[in-house]
Amino acid sequence: MLSRLDIRDFVLVDHLALEFGEGFTVLTGETGAGKSIMIDALAAVLGERADAGLVRQGCAKAEVSAEFVLADGPAQAYLDENELAEDSHCLLRRVIDVSGRSRAWINGRPVTVQQLRLLGDRLVDIHGQHEHQSLSKPQSQRELLDAYAGAMLLSQRVAEAWASWQAAKRLRIAAEGDAETISRERDQLEWQISELDKLAFREDEWRDIGAEQTRLAHAASLVEAAEFALHTLSEDDSAALATVSAVHSKLSALVDYDPGLREVLDTLDTAQIQLQETVYSLRHYRERLEVDPQRLTEVNERLEAIHSAARKYHTTPEQLPVLLDESKQRLEELATSLDAGALQRRETEAKEACLKIASELSAARSKAAQKLSRKVSDAMQKLAMQGGVFEVVLSAIDECASYGLEQVEFQVAGHAGSPLRPLAKTASGGELSRIALAIETVTTEVAQVPTLIFDEVDAGIGGGVAEIVGRMLKTLGQRHQVMCVTHLPQVAASAAQQWRVSKHMRDGHAASTVELLGARERIEEIARMLGGVKITDLTRKHAAELLASV
Repeated sequence: MLSRLDIRDFVLVDHLALEFGEGFTVLTGETGAGKSIMIDALAAVLGERADAGLVRQGCAKAEVSAEFVLADGPAQAYLDENELAEDSHCLLRRVIDVSGRSRAWINGRPVTVQQLRLLGDRLVDIHGQHEHQSLSKPQSQRELLDAYAGAMLLSQRVAEAWASWQAAKRLRIAAEGDAETISRERDQLEWQISELDKLAFREDEWRDIGAEQTRLAHAASLVEAAEFALHTLSEDDSAALATVSAVHSKLSALVDYDPGLREVLDTLDTAQIQLQETVYSLRHYRERLEVDPQRLTEVNERLEAIHSAARKYHTTPEQLPVLLDESKQRLEELATSLDAGALQRRETEAKEACLKIASELSAARSKAAQKLSRKVSDAMQKLAMQGGVFEVVLSAIDECASYGLEQVEFQVAGHAGSPLRPLAKTASGGELSRIALAIETVTTEVAQVPTLIFDEVDAGIGGGVAEIVGRMLKTLGQRHQVMCVTHLPQVAASAAQQWRVSKHMRDGHAASTVELLGARERIEEIARMLGGVKITDLTRKHAAELLASV
C-alpha cells in the first residue's frame, strides 16, 4: 500500500508531501489544476520513462519519493531476491535533472531504472494513458488468467517441467558433440578412482595416524620422562611418596596432643592417595610405551603417500574421501552421457511429462478464459460501453514454452460493431481505464498488485454510469488501495478520502497544491463539481445528500 508520496520541483509542483490511507481515495479539482501531475509523478518514481520536461521551470532537478507498506507478495519477494528488503516498508526515490538524466534508489541503495520498474510493476497498477499498466503486458495478462483459473501452481509446474526438458535436451546435444572429450574425462576418472581406492584412506584414519606419528617420533623422550617421574615419586630413597608417608607418621603421633593437626592429616591422606594413583597410572603408561623405529618408518611412509595424493589432486588430505565419492558420481554421470539411447529416452520422457502438465494448464485456461470473457463483457455494459466485448484469446504456439502451449492476449471491442483489438492498443485513455476497472472488479480476489490507480476513468460518462463507476471503485477499495482522478461528483462521493488539487501563482510561476478535505470541505468541493462556478445552498444540499447516499 502506498503510504506517502513526496514531490519536489516536478512540473507545476514545488513541494508536496501526501499521506494516503487504505480504501478508495479520489483526487479532484479544477481542470488544469494538476491532478494528473500527481499520477505522473508516481509513475516516474515507479520507473516510467522521464525526461527534462518534468523538471519545474527554473529548477535544477525534480525529485519524487514514494513509501509503501508491504505485505507478503510479489513485491516483498522481489526485494528479498535482490537483497533490497528493509522490514515491512519500502522507499523508492528518483531524481531527474535538467539534462534529462535520472538516478534511482530502492531503500537507499542505488538501482537501475529497470529495477525500479520491475518493483513498481509489483506495487502499483496505473490505468489510463500510462506505460505503467500491467494489464497491457502479455506476461501480466497470462498470470492474471492463471490466477483467475486457480492454476498458478500448475503454471509453476509447467515452468519446472519445461526447464527439466530443456536441461535433458542440452545434455543430449552436448554429449553428441563432445563424445571424445567425455571419453577422455572418463578415462582420467577411472585412473583417479583406482588410485584413491588403492590408497584406501578414510577421514578418521587421518586423525589417528597423526596422533600415532607424534607419539612414535617422541617415544624416547616420553619413556625417559615417565621413568624420571616414577623414580622421583616412588622409587628413589627420597621419593615424594615416602617423604609424605614419613610426615604423616610423625604428625599422627602428635595429634592426641593437639586436635588441630587432624585437618592437616586429612589433607596428607588425600595427597598420599592421589600420589599413589599417579604412580599406578605412570607404571601402566610406561608399560605401554615402546620405542619402535620400524613402526615409525611405516607411519611416516603412510603419511607421505596420503600427502602425495592430496598434492596430486590439488586438495587437502581430509578431502580425499570426498574427492573419491565425487569422482565415482561423476563417472556414473559420464557413463549415462555416452549412452545416446539413454539420453534420448530421458529427453523424450521429460518432454512428454512437460506436455502432459501443459495440457492440463491449457484446459484450465480455456475454461477460465470463457468465464472471464463473459464476466468482463457484462461489466463493460454497465460502464457506457454497450455492445462492447472483452475476450481472452488463447493462441497455440508451435512448441511448448516455459509458460505453456499457448499465448494469452486480452482483446476488446469497445462498442457494438467495433472489431476486437489487443487491449494494449486501445486508443482511448478513458475507455482503457473503464475496461481495466471491469477486469479488476471481476478478478479482485486473485489480483496481486496492492495499489490501483485510475486516471481518465470518467472520460465521456456521467449520470447513472458515473454512480456505477463510483460503486465499483468503492467495492474494489475493500480489497485494494484504490485511487482515482475524477471530475464526476458521483465518483468523488463514493470515496473514503478526497484530496483537492488547486493551482495558483507563486513568485510569478504557476504552482499546484493538494489538501485533504474534511467533511465540510468535501461538501463544498462536490457542490462545486455539481454546480460549476456559482455554488448555491441547493447544490450544497445535493452534495451532502450525495455523500450520505453512498
